Amino acid sequence: MTADAIRQVRRFSRTVTEGLQVLDDNFLGRARPLGESRLLWEIGTNDVELRSLRQRLALDSGYVTRVLQSLERQRLVRVSSSRTDRRVRIASLTARGRREWRILDRRSDARARAILEPVPPSQRGALVSAMAEVERLLQASMVRFEIEDPNGADARWCLRQYFSELGLRFEAGFDPARGLPADAAELTPPQGAFVVARLRGRAVGCGGFQRHGRASVSIRRMWIAPEVRGLGLGARMLAELERHARARGARIVRLETNRALKEAIALYRQSGYREVRAFNDEPYAHHWFEKRLPRRRDDCGL
Repeated sequence: MTADAIRQVRRFSRTVTEGLQVLDDNFLGRARPLGESRLLWEIGTNDVELRSLRQRLALDSGYVTRVLQSLERQRLVRVSSSRTDRRVRIASLTARGRREWRILDRRSDARARAILEPVPPSQRGALVSAMAEVERLLQASMVRFEIEDPNGADARWCLRQYFSELGLRFEAGFDPARGLPADAAELTPPQGAFVVARLRGRAVGCGGFQRHGRASVSIRRMWIAPEVRGLGLGARMLAELERHARARGARIVRLETNRALKEAIALYRQSGYREVRAFNDEPYAHHWFEKRLPRRRDDCGL
């Protein structure tokens, strides 16, 4: 990453904050800072769990609490317990809050028009397209990877999507019961690990590994949601799995794949995997790969 690239990102950030006029406490002329207006907007006309709100915006729970308390004092938001689970806290807009939400909606449209109107009509399309591409690419930096229980709701959802996609792409369909097993126990420490990727709190990918002996693991169940493909998340997921495997003493990572998954095959080769002879009897596999992980500095006593 070059110094010029860093400087460009910083210039872009300054230009965006100036252009959107978010540097004072009077965002959109409503006598409150951007943070309060954004939470008000995200709550919208439907109730929302505080946990979901924090995850969606990647905000600290203390900050969310302080902002909601301010919005409550302004009689814009009401925070209460869920009717079905008293431990779950719900935020909803009051009647006054809904009126304020509609004002924010109108003024946000006006601000967008004010940004576009000075641009010559012949160049507006290019600006809007550039904004859409920047928004798409910035999503990559917002994705978070965490080791999770493979029996968790999001993990199971990802696996269902994974199996469904394989069923559509494989020539003879896909039946998980026919393939080599990778049950939850095998994807849970110390036998293995399972990673879930999230964007704005929503699961968008998964992957796991199983330990084989002391120094070898196999990558299993790696999947990235179609809507976020092309952002480099497959390579990041693979690197994340390798990092956790290496931290647990693995020196060799192996994986197998089907010939229909051409993108995956290209990714593995680009990531330093070399094709080897078959090392298992996975019925859906046509290619087997292996990669030797570099030793960590602390392995050498450095």
